Amino acid sequence: MPTITTKDGMQIYFKDWGSGQPVVFSHGWPLSADAWEDQMVFLGSHGYRCIAHDRRGHGRSSQPWNGNDMDTYAADLATLVETLDLTNAIHVGHSTGGGEVARYIGRFGTKRVAKAVLIGAVPPLMLKTAANPDGLPMEAFDQIRAGVIKDRSQFFKDLTMPFYGANRPGANVSHGLRDSFWLQGMQAGFKGVIDCIKAFSETDFTKDLEKFDVPTLIIHGDDDQIVPIGASALLSARLVKGATLKIYPGAPHGLCSTHKDRVNADLLAFLKE
Repeated sequence: MPTITTKDGMQIYFKDWGSGQPVVFSHGWPLSADAWEDQMVFLGSHGYRCIAHDRRGHGRSSQPWNGNDMDTYAADLATLVETLDLTNAIHVGHSTGGGEVARYIGRFGTKRVAKAVLIGAVPPLMLKTAANPDGLPMEAFDQIRAGVIKDRSQFFKDLTMPFYGANRPGANVSHGLRDSFWLQGMQAGFKGVIDCIKAFSETDFTKDLEKFDVPTLIIHGDDDQIVPIGASALLSARLVKGATLKIYPGAPHGLCSTHKDRVNADLLAFLKE
């Protein structure tokens, strides 16, 4: 399997499909690069080089005890970009991956970055604080941790319902899609899965977003039951200078799968701008 080696010796697996301007994908929790295959095949067929990695602790990458935090995730992404010598790249992040993209740009700048896309992304901050009253309370994330620790397999199966909006009237979400989520989640390391909850919920990306100086597209479903739009995309769109915000009515968190045709079309249009 193709991998790169991080500065602390971890192996990060990646897929590298197609040729042309690079599009680098950062996946959500607790998934892997496989979550991006609909976008990668589509954009690869339209003349782009599509690269997606398994975040440390997830998928086929190393499963370290330490380093499961947003700063390290961003550093791993930087190592991937530098090792493959990617320039003029478009970075696309979903959910936790949107935080990874934000922290990467915040820490490493945009010298190698052409554009950015945040889809159902966690920035600027998921946790409710005095300065972020619209966030989710710590109890919500404590419940996620407790559910994962009690029975990770069943928790992931249950999570697919709100993740893809399968609990909404008239929803048409296949068992196959839900099984794919479960499989990807079970491939991740248990410690990395637990640690990543803190990373995606408590990391404040406000200053990272303020450093964005490239064209940025923000996509979010207004029925996202995992990352509520009011505490995420609506705020991020104000923090990123000149950002374009696209709201998908009725779309859930897992819109890259449930609304993949629209996501693909919007991505291609933005890439071509």
